[in-house]
Amino acid sequence: MNTDITASAKPEYPVIDRNPPFTKTVANFNTLDYLRLSTITGVSVTVGYLSGIKPNIRGPSMVTGGLIGLLGGFMYAYQNSVGRLMGFFPNEREVARYKK
Repeated sequence: MNTDITASAKPEYPVIDRNPPFTKTVANFNTLDYLRLSTITGVSVTVGYLSGIKPNIRGPSMVTGGLIGLLGGFMYAYQNSVGRLMGFFPNEREVARYKK
């Protein structure tokens, strides 16, 4: 059994930063990342509201759903951003921006 982690983690695209810090990753968010974050948050708020109708706890359920959606959306956007910086996702714009 091959336990070499690096054997399966070969970037397909140019690597900009192998270990990007939090601030650089968040600064690298693009419009699509923010759109995904807000969509996931909005859907989660709606689902939270609708799931709280029957037990009559719409407000707390909506806030909880929104917080879960906000965190999930942020993690999804962060994953895409760090993937582009590390060369695992297509990163033409990032290469043009950081290789100046």
